[in-house]
Amino acid sequence: MMKTITLHNKTFKVFISETEISAIVHSMANQINNSGVKNPLFIAVLNGSFLFAADIIRKINIPNCEISFIKLSSYLGTESTGEVNELIGLGKDIKNRNIIILEDIIDTGITLEKIMSLVQKEEVADIKVATLLFKPKAYKKEIKIDFIGKSIANDFVVGYGLDYDEIGRNLPNIYKLKE
Repeated sequence: MMKTITLHNKTFKVFISETEISAIVHSMANQINNSGVKNPLFIAVLNGSFLFAADIIRKINIPNCEISFIKLSSYLGTESTGEVNELIGLGKDIKNRNIIILEDIIDTGITLEKIMSLVQKEEVADIKVATLLFKPKAYKKEIKIDFIGKSIANDFVVGYGLDYDEIGRNLPNIYKLKE
């Protein structure tokens, strides 16, 4: 395992190993499986959550679960733009469904707020939120996050689906920006 990597002009160091990520995903899947939710529709937020979504959905044993995707964007480089652009929306009727939103990371909550507004308009039965990583010090919203894999400091992270200007998503570990 590489301890540090360079992406574009920045150096990152290993923060969460592939083994720890696997344990976090397994624990979250167990929490969801034991939550009592029926016939859930998982909505994974692209691009960042694609690896997390694939790994967790394989561990879900709830009958009749489905997965769909939504693509939003709010980052430019390492900074949030503060604006969320809906790039690909939901292509199916979700009225009266139990929804579980799958996020790779929740920091300010701006993207989550946009997703919630899009989903709530569809008259769903219930919405739960699952995020691999959560930055409590950066979070500025009141939306309840039901399943949190790991709370982290307000560091910039990359790998396991998370990117720095679209690169680094393929890394099996999560790295944080080296000071």
